[in-house]
Amino acid sequence: MEKMQVTRQKSEEIDKFLDGAASFADMMFGFLDGSNESEETSGDLVDRDENVNHQEVEQNKIFWEAQQQVLQATLRRTTCLESRIRQATKQALSEIEQCGCRAGGCRNCLQRELSVRLRKSGFNCYIFKSKWRSSPEIPSCEHTYLEVLDKSSNKGEERVVIELNFRAEFEIARANEDYKKLVARLPELLVGKTERVSASIKILCAAAKECMKENKMHLAPWRKQKYMQAKWLGTYERTTAAPLPAGQL
Repeated sequence: MEKMQVTRQKSEEIDKFLDGAASFADMMFGFLDGSNESEETSGDLVDRDENVNHQEVEQNKIFWEAQQQVLQATLRRTTCLESRIRQATKQALSEIEQCGCRAGGCRNCLQRELSVRLRKSGFNCYIFKSKWRSSPEIPSCEHTYLEVLDKSSNKGEERVVIELNFRAEFEIARANEDYKKLVARLPELLVGKTERVSASIKILCAAAKECMKENKMHLAPWRKQKYMQAKWLGTYERTTAAPLPAGQL
């Protein structure tokens, strides 16, 4: 009688163990089945990320191609006045000798002599110095360049900017290849009306911003559109250049 009770007790324990094992198996099966779903979900996320990356690549490609086309169209258009000033400027630069001045630097002497020669050629050419105060957006600075004022147009006075180092003004360290190609389209010697200068600045500054975004870098304040516009399109002082002493250039 006692033996039957022990056997029944062991049988009940075995049944409990088997039930527990079955529950554990069900749990593991559910876990594994859920893992498969997780893998499928993970695969969907990977595919989604690849699609997003592909879209970004395509958008970047479209952006840079558009910037190239717009800049090319902006620089290609030119007026008779701009062409005449450009030709006279190139001729004058070919005749000016290398500066031997130690005070003020070659750029100042070159701008001064160029202004004098252009005035002799019949153009109202002046030396412009732009200045601007610092703000939360951009630091203060100043910049000198040449400008021809023409009053013969029916539209009133036209301003034509002459910048001797225009391309260098937009060069950026660690720039990507797309931005470098865009900057390479810029002329080193810019002779253009203020509208053309403004359009070029807008294109290049938008490109600089995109370049820094792609490189995951911060755009420096002196690369922003407001700062670059202040160089040639902001508040300025105008002076008439006097001829340099004989032998200085």
